[in-house]
Amino acid sequence: MGMEKQIQRLHEMREKSLLGGGQEKIEAQHKAGKLTARERIDLLLDEGSFNEIGMFGKTQCVDFGMEKKKVLGDAVITGYGTVDGRTVYIFAQDATSFGGTMGFIHAKKICDIIDMAINTGAPVIGLFDGAGGRIQEGYGAMEGSSQWFYKTAIASGVVPQIAAIMGTCIGVGTYCPALMDFILMVDKVGQMFITGPRVIKAMLSKDVAPEEIGGSKVHSEVSGVSDLVTKDDEGCLFEIKRLLSFLPSNNKSQAPIKKDFQVPSDGEIIEEVVPENPRQAYDVREVIKRLVDEGDFLEIKSGFARNIVTGFSRMGGRSVGILANQPSVLAGALDIKASRKGTKFIQICDAFSIPIISIHDNPAYLPGLEQEHGGIISQGAKMLYAFSEATVPKIGLILRKSYGGGNAAMCNHGLRADLMFAWPGAEIAVMGAESAAEILFKKEIEQAEDTEQKRLEKIREYRLMFASPYNAASTLYVDEVIEPRETRKRLVDALNTLESKQVNNPWRKHGIMPF
Repeated sequence: MGMEKQIQRLHEMREKSLLGGGQEKIEAQHKAGKLTARERIDLLLDEGSFNEIGMFGKTQCVDFGMEKKKVLGDAVITGYGTVDGRTVYIFAQDATSFGGTMGFIHAKKICDIIDMAINTGAPVIGLFDGAGGRIQEGYGAMEGSSQWFYKTAIASGVVPQIAAIMGTCIGVGTYCPALMDFILMVDKVGQMFITGPRVIKAMLSKDVAPEEIGGSKVHSEVSGVSDLVTKDDEGCLFEIKRLLSFLPSNNKSQAPIKKDFQVPSDGEIIEEVVPENPRQAYDVREVIKRLVDEGDFLEIKSGFARNIVTGFSRMGGRSVGILANQPSVLAGALDIKASRKGTKFIQICDAFSIPIISIHDNPAYLPGLEQEHGGIISQGAKMLYAFSEATVPKIGLILRKSYGGGNAAMCNHGLRADLMFAWPGAEIAVMGAESAAEILFKKEIEQAEDTEQKRLEKIREYRLMFASPYNAASTLYVDEVIEPRETRKRLVDALNTLESKQVNNPWRKHGIMPF
């Protein structure tokens, strides 16, 4: 066969692979309101930058009639390209082929891509739209998925890994995105669950809808599995690009610096957002937007554990991770879910050398039997562990109050915060002045003629003696008491001076986080 015919055959093979499961399946994908795997890749990557790898891979299974169902690509498209000029490695499950199910070759293609990402130091992006493991392949699918789990775990903390659930992701397939750093879901389309409606019906005799088991609302508000929810495929791919812009390509590089940025115009009146009354609620995100470049804040897990806010911004052009108590939800108290949410965010920032700014306004940990029985002792300790282990620049800002264990959990000098700032009027103490006064001055209050007047007097006394920011500053627990309007400048200056920070923790194979 001459070269011309060989090239012609190559073109035919490529055309066949590009069709995936065929035109009919592609049309069905569009009718379901979804883009195809190739359309998603084209929309995400810079135009003309995609280089496919493994286009001709196909299942080696010959059981259950599979020898007659060979589809080039084996239900996943893999390769590399660029996003905003930066190299990324990508895989996209093809729901038009075998329902996007995972067989051994399918998994091997993804494992090869992850290896390349590790070796070259570039992010991994996974677009999920498949029906889990391919049961016809039996142990082959199990072995493939296990290798995939391993590769993802080894890549953790080396390169950013972003998963987008743009269709079904069920059974063993759910653990693949669960091992990645971020999970995005398309609303009302993306679904994740270990056991589907049929299994639950058979085992529990209960009818449940897929969305009720593992839809985007469940995972963004109840389980906390999802980090971001978008309206459609296009929005999901846009948010992936936005997320990538805050992250470095790997754990040895720096996140992109934005040289042209605008200072938030309302930063000078930031104090107007925070009520003087420590019991009055407000939205801490309004404070954040007045501090960061252009008011741009990408919130992570916005619907889960809403008593703590996490997300990425820039200050002075550089990426920062922001962790803030949210007084409008549970008064900003920390609980089990907030500890889980905060811990993972701290670890991601530390893994990829993104400085952390922690904004305090909390009355400590949430009390109650549910919290105690749920393991708040060990779960709450996770943030303490994560902050202790983190070596990135850590800057604390106390707006109104920071009590007890909540002060430590949000990072203080004891957990090696580099700088701690406080606004005038901030209260830093073991507990709130009201509770402390009633314990410390119990007898005096009870024996007074006017018990209420005496109680208020002792509250003021305690607040002046122990809760004042100047008392904390006198012991260097707080480095500086600052005016609210100075906050952005002080934070940017602090980030600049800490840019070259180096910390060498004792050698260890790995620590053991509390569970």
